[in-house]
Amino acid sequence: MSKMAFFILALIGVSSCASNSYEQLPSKNYSERVKFLVMHFTAIDYQKSVNALVEPGNVSSHYLLPENYDISYPYDVLKVMQLVHEHDRAWHAGRSYWQGRENINDQSIGIEIVNVPQCEYDSGGEGSRREHGEGRMCVFPDYDPEQIQMLITLSKDILARNPDIGPTQVVGHSDIAPTRKNDPGPRFPWYELYKAGIGAWYEVETVKKYWQQFNDVLPSVGLVQKALRTYGYGQEETGRLDPATIDTLSAFQMHFVPWRVTGQMDSQTLATLFALIDRYFPEKVESLMQAYTKEVSDIPVLVESKVKRGQIDRAFGDVSLTENPLTDNRLSFQSYQGRGEITIQNINAESASIFVNGEKLNIADPLKPLHEYVYPLSRRTIDGANRLYVESISPADGQIEIRIPYPRLIDKTEQYEQRFSTVDKLIQQDVKNGFPGAVLLVVKDGEIVKRTAYGYSRKYADGGIPLTQPVEMKTDTLFDLASNTKMFATNLALMKLVSEEKLDVNLPVSAYIPEYRGGGREARLVRDLLTHTAGYAPEVRFFDSKNPLGKRFFSQNRSRTESLLLTRVPLVSDGSNAPVYSDTDYMLLGVLVEKVAGMPLDDYVEHELYHPLGLKNTLFNPLHKGFGAAQFAATEIQGNTRGGRITFDNIRQHVLQGEVHDEKAFYSSGGIAGHAGLFSTADDLAVLAQLMLNRGGYGDVELINGKVVDSFVKPEENDATYGLGWRRASEGEKISHFGPYASASAFGHTGWTGTVSVIDPEHDLAIIYLTNLRHTPLVDNEESGLEFKGRSYESGRYGNVISLVYEALLNH
Repeated sequence: MSKMAFFILALIGVSSCASNSYEQLPSKNYSERVKFLVMHFTAIDYQKSVNALVEPGNVSSHYLLPENYDISYPYDVLKVMQLVHEHDRAWHAGRSYWQGRENINDQSIGIEIVNVPQCEYDSGGEGSRREHGEGRMCVFPDYDPEQIQMLITLSKDILARNPDIGPTQVVGHSDIAPTRKNDPGPRFPWYELYKAGIGAWYEVETVKKYWQQFNDVLPSVGLVQKALRTYGYGQEETGRLDPATIDTLSAFQMHFVPWRVTGQMDSQTLATLFALIDRYFPEKVESLMQAYTKEVSDIPVLVESKVKRGQIDRAFGDVSLTENPLTDNRLSFQSYQGRGEITIQNINAESASIFVNGEKLNIADPLKPLHEYVYPLSRRTIDGANRLYVESISPADGQIEIRIPYPRLIDKTEQYEQRFSTVDKLIQQDVKNGFPGAVLLVVKDGEIVKRTAYGYSRKYADGGIPLTQPVEMKTDTLFDLASNTKMFATNLALMKLVSEEKLDVNLPVSAYIPEYRGGGREARLVRDLLTHTAGYAPEVRFFDSKNPLGKRFFSQNRSRTESLLLTRVPLVSDGSNAPVYSDTDYMLLGVLVEKVAGMPLDDYVEHELYHPLGLKNTLFNPLHKGFGAAQFAATEIQGNTRGGRITFDNIRQHVLQGEVHDEKAFYSSGGIAGHAGLFSTADDLAVLAQLMLNRGGYGDVELINGKVVDSFVKPEENDATYGLGWRRASEGEKISHFGPYASASAFGHTGWTGTVSVIDPEHDLAIIYLTNLRHTPLVDNEESGLEFKGRSYESGRYGNVISLVYEALLNH
């Protein structure tokens, strides 16, 4: 043997000895790498799946299961295809979370199952492309039974080889990434796998137990989020039903309640969630239920309170027994000379002496027990403050209840029509010269003294061609109020919530919307938004992907827009400067109303404000609620294109009629926003204006406390042209809006579409002037550049018309 050969053999021997010289001392402190088994559907056929999972530069999975009747599958019998060894890491999970662990690729085995749903997205833009959002529709096919039997056999083998995968660690892709994925879908047979010993399921009797509890009172959003995280989902506890929570609930429902995938917190879904925790995490369910019990106990007992009907609605008894007999039986009420009525609900009195403005009322004597009496006050009332006092109720324990309603509007237009000839001539002449149309309504001293329609509600067909027969304007035509929405929807809602002590404008916005934080938001008060001093720019053009803030601020989806408003829209100043009028302020205030009221903005104002007043023509999204386009004044002729000069995704190009013009409201907020979207008629707005003149009530309805009305319309210290939201005439500083004659206490608002409101308490006057001045072609103006022709007419300049209305009344 040569020396070289001997040397090589010696080295081999040394090496061999070294590899066998380790002493084995097994530790008990270890676990398996694989913790989870993740189910996917491929969403594409077998051959495309192979290309995606096998070819370089794509994703991968440990196993691929084909299905029958797939023409791309090349074999006669179904086979389980292993693509990656179980010990190796496959790229199937992506960004993911389950039971406290991230990067599930590192800790899981993935099975891709050939199953091809048909999914479509709507045209709602980036914000609508969520896996579980309303902007996506999927048709999910059943799984191949033979394929599922292969899956069961494979899964059992995997579980036998990987003992750390417990029942709750067998999950779907949508469970570990609910905001991104919806596979394996609601048709996946989770229960069939459970019966074969694979994965988790609930006990029906336990579900029934929780269901009965939750039918009475649902857990809070925050507690549901905590429960989802307890079970395994990567759900943050935000306390609000945000898009991420809806996606997570949808993923949970697809796994365990696939017959009701809504993303909502119904009692059956939540009972199922708690039953699963009860079964698999019994040590954690107790603390969740303790929190639930505390929530239920903290709900105040609702004591039925008497709803105040009218400006006076109170009981009177033996005045001599009261602490202050000279004040407790005396009240003041607003009325007009020759108007008003009083209702006396007798409880058990036989007689009573009731005085109005010092004159005793002639009422029934004796009074019948439990009987109601209604008497006119027309011979005793005066304009303004009136006095009521009650004395001499007998017997000593006798009691009566007295109601006096707020003033209601009455129609006196025939008596006043000739006074307004100057303003009529102005508008009529402008209509002859091309101004489209208007409705003018004037309220004075509780009377409608002017109600006139001028011109046309629509003059142009789609494409901009003039109609051969324009549609005449009517006094009951509905108008897009544009920014008058801020006052007659959002502000009235805020005033009502303040009256009910549900909202304090001097608290931070984050006190009501916890996620409104970062970037200086914590310091912003509700008041700052109302006075436009929060520091926001005039607007964010969410609807346009080419907006100045970039594509990440593009949204044509209401939920996404809300999220951007609350967490992303930048503050451009520290809020200490002069007011900067901003739609963003009121978009946020609209969200605030929804959070505090617990319902959508349109539902709240329509049901809590307008319906009690009998207003049926004041609403958001009217074309979705039974109205026809012909009932509305048209706005821009070629959609939002400015005569074809502007374009963005999904832009409307037809004549807008019954659809809110404002782009942020229509495209980005679903037609319902705090700054725009409300439609109404002149008569409905007159009732709301009289409500403000009455300091919060109308007829038998009191919506807002009078002191709250005063606090919202009084001038702000730093800028007297602002109240809380309301614009103010101040000392003639807003003459283009209020004209030269309005008192310093006058308030109101304007709207971009051509609407203006003026409410002047000093003159007991309200002016509602609604136009469709934007329903005109665009022209080049030497001073202001491109503008709608309607703005060039005297009738399109609010102050001109308002001044003539004041003259018509003040000159007489």
